[in-house]
Amino acid sequence: MKGTLYLIPTVLAEGTEQRVLSPEIPMTVGRLKFFLCENIRTARRFISALKVHPSIESLQFTELNKDTPEQHLPELLAPLSAGEDAGLLSEAGCPGVADPGALAVAFAHRHGIRVVPLTGPSSLLLGLMGSGLNGQRFAFHGYLPIEAKAIGTALRTLEQESREKNQTQLFIETPHRNNSLMAHLLRYLRSDTRLCLAYHLTSPEGWIKTLTVAEWKKNIPALDKVPVTFLFLAGAGR
Repeated sequence: MKGTLYLIPTVLAEGTEQRVLSPEIPMTVGRLKFFLCENIRTARRFISALKVHPSIESLQFTELNKDTPEQHLPELLAPLSAGEDAGLLSEAGCPGVADPGALAVAFAHRHGIRVVPLTGPSSLLLGLMGSGLNGQRFAFHGYLPIEAKAIGTALRTLEQESREKNQTQLFIETPHRNNSLMAHLLRYLRSDTRLCLAYHLTSPEGWIKTLTVAEWKKNIPALDKVPVTFLFLAGAGR
């Protein structure tokens, strides 16, 4: 009999474990010994913060990141094939969403391994919930191009698609490039497009705000090096 792969959400902001995680997460982590993670150091720190293991030294961590070759998956998921349960951890938020853990989940489905996703915080859904934009038709685009000309083309294309489909567009950026991305958004989007910033959600400093591009230009925020989810919907709001 094969094991179960548990998809374990982590926190979006440090020190919020008790406030944002469902009780099922520490209960599940407490009985697992095998973990797949994007970064072992981060995963160990997260599990230590849950205080569900007397020591994490007896736990086995295996790294699975964007550079992991697919042919390594059978070896990485060997405990599951041998009947052991295992947990999949993301760097932040939900595994498999903007996260290389999707490789492990796809492998599990192909090989008859049970997959159980647990409830936890997602900056994408929290941002969409709090944006006031269209929550019935939306698309997540991951990271946009870095080069100025390419990002300009991408934003114009996404804005046109948003207008034609009444579709909210979501994307993220590496924190140290937040301010650069904000500048591109204000440069290339139309003045009546509604732009939402979901800043460091679930942290005490977190906030979420939706304004038109024209309104943002009057008071451009400094987006420090923390996670921000960006959302926009083309055209005037109702």
